[in-house]
Amino acid sequence: MTSTDTLTEQSTSRTLRTPSWRLHYNEAGKGHPVVLLHGSGPGATGWSNFAPNIPALAEHFRVIALDAPGWGASDPGLPATYDHPNAVLELLDALGIERAALVGNSMGGSTAVTFAARYPERVSHLATMGVVALTEFPTVYGASDGPSEGLKLLFETYRRPTLENMRRLVDVMTYGQVEDAEQLAQERLDNALAHPKHLANFVEGLATGGPVQTRAALKDVTAISAPALLIHGRDDRVVSHEHSLRLLPVLQDARLVLLNKCGHWAQLEHADRFNRLLVDFITRD
Repeated sequence: MTSTDTLTEQSTSRTLRTPSWRLHYNEAGKGHPVVLLHGSGPGATGWSNFAPNIPALAEHFRVIALDAPGWGASDPGLPATYDHPNAVLELLDALGIERAALVGNSMGGSTAVTFAARYPERVSHLATMGVVALTEFPTVYGASDGPSEGLKLLFETYRRPTLENMRRLVDVMTYGQVEDAEQLAQERLDNALAHPKHLANFVEGLATGGPVQTRAALKDVTAISAPALLIHGRDDRVVSHEHSLRLLPVLQDARLVLLNKCGHWAQLEHADRFNRLLVDFITRD
């Protein structure tokens, strides 16, 4: 068994075939299953979104960081042909997991909320960071009448995946406190260029609504009874923290942590605090 101090992307890499997909994920640790779901940025993967979190969480839980269909080393697909909550269900079934804690950043948070609404018996805990989760509140619009600053740059980087654009994307996704920003930008670029089909499919899918077409309706989210932890950066330039404020009273058992000097990637910018919050939330609640 690999020590959590020496975990790497390669040592934790796993692949399985489900009825619909070839799915890649990273796995480490033992205990209660915790499934980590990444966001929609170019080059995003389970590992790149949660690298500072996986070793710490693996000391307490069985951690599974999924590459969603259309990202990383999982199968490609157009938004019209894949269903991320269904991919999570097939992953859990293939691994023999009855109930898990779902932790999702941005698009992954939307997937987690929709999954909890569809399959409540499979969710023990729900945690989101920088999420838009309700069909009643559009994903792509900020305070004005168009996409937020961060989403505009995200779309541009899908169309032109260069190191300079990826540097700008890392900058807008954060408040400026993420460690090794240059290394992260290069890693994301390498991931993106390794899977050109993912890039092309995402750009094609923008014409029909983008990658998140399975957000839950308000009436379905109100039925979620699993304890929920909403984490949002006050300085998020991709998804305003107002979205978590809207989601908070809708859930039956939820609490919100709003972080100052924090952008869209709370789990990276405030990794130690995030890890402590999550461990405490899952072990105590």
